[in-house]
Amino acid sequence: MEPLQPIPIQAILAARERIAGAAIRTPLVRLNVLDGPEIYLKLENLQPIGSFKIRGAGNALAAMGRERLERGVYTASAGNMAQGVAWCARLLGVRCRVIVPETAPETKLAAIQRLGGEIIKVSFDEWWQVMVNHGHPDIDAEFVHPVSDPEVMAGNGTVAIEILEDLPDVATVLVPYGGGGLSCGIASAIRAVKPEIRVFACEVATAAPLAASLQAGTPTTIDYTPSWVDGIGSKSVLAEMWPLVNAVLDGALVVPLEAVAGAVRVLAERNRVVAEGAGATAVAAALAGLAGEGKIVCVISGGNIDAAKLGHILLGEMLGTHPPEPVKAKAQSGRGRRTAAARAAAAPANAQPEPEASVAPAAEVPTTAKAPRKRATRAKAPAGA
Repeated sequence: MEPLQPIPIQAILAARERIAGAAIRTPLVRLNVLDGPEIYLKLENLQPIGSFKIRGAGNALAAMGRERLERGVYTASAGNMAQGVAWCARLLGVRCRVIVPETAPETKLAAIQRLGGEIIKVSFDEWWQVMVNHGHPDIDAEFVHPVSDPEVMAGNGTVAIEILEDLPDVATVLVPYGGGGLSCGIASAIRAVKPEIRVFACEVATAAPLAASLQAGTPTTIDYTPSWVDGIGSKSVLAEMWPLVNAVLDGALVVPLEAVAGAVRVLAERNRVVAEGAGATAVAAALAGLAGEGKIVCVISGGNIDAAKLGHILLGEMLGTHPPEPVKAKAQSGRGRRTAAARAAAAPANAQPEPEASVAPAAEVPTTAKAPRKRATRAKAPAGA
């Protein structure tokens, strides 16, 4: 497969028109924390399926045309993309099958079946290989890649258009990183319209292949540890995504599981927002001070979390964690952009957030700026941006 290029702004604007009947325009609200950085929340957990995936899935299926859709569609997903494809397939009246890893949570599996999706459960390694191979040899249908399909990324990029319209003076956008489809879609739009805005991917320490790859300067395989943060994380960066993440992202920020749990609690207690672990990862990075100064937008990518897990987190019981050692978080890029390093301190079990803080404060972190990246040519901004 040829290396992917940044998604053209025209394709993202076209996607916005295509998905208007499926996805909603989600609100952008201020995080109700008195001290610390000025953080805003892009609430993609309020989409009909509880995540942003309806945008990419809707655009990909709409772009296929009726003849291709008649073969049926399938995808590989831990749950959210599966729901997006199943939702849109049901609207279009086509068959949908979903290959899921054996670690997929029951809440998401039940939602897939409720939407008419047929579940095919495989091992995590086999599931990942389907994404690497862009399909399964035994399934005769149209494969919707959850990450590297340009139409999927164009749909995801519509999130950025709404952010730019609602908060034109945003300084930094933080995006959960699973495979890069959301972060690269958003970054493609921002690079075209306001290239001075920084876009960082956010990972959890138990599954952070992008940070490791950026630090090494080449795609790197890591030791992947499954956890309750099931919507992001893998063993490696997809090969076709590597040139694109280097071209459009400013780096990767890594936070420990304890900080993500703290962010889930803060979102629920301060804003009455239910976020899954992946959706809270960007907030954990922002609260830890990893995003720098200025207005920060955190993309709350989804809210599909098992009720039992949410209950444990709200009670201060950490799930699937190891001893709370500090985790170094580095942001690097292949274009000589800004880098950042940080240690996010772990929140102690059973601790409730203090009035002025949401998670345990991060240690003071040196930030190193490399040679400024070249500014992309500014495209015509969408109305209101």
